[in-house]
Amino acid sequence: MSSIILKVEGMSCNHCVNTVEKAMKELGAEGKVNLAGKLVEVVYDESKLTVEAIKEAIEEQGYDVVQ
Repeated sequence: MSSIILKVEGMSCNHCVNTVEKAMKELGAEGKVNLAGKLVEVVYDESKLTVEAIKEAIEEQGYDVVQ
């Protein structure tokens, strides 16, 4: 398992947290959002997912991954 911390702009409430965490779960990853820091820590299996796929899944929800 690998992990990455991404800076994500556009999250402002608990609905945003739930949306991003659900998107990660649907990918087969575990996402934990730090709303105050605008960070998402993602734990994933690098043999099944790429960082690009994770970023795309977050961006498809309407948020901007800036790191």
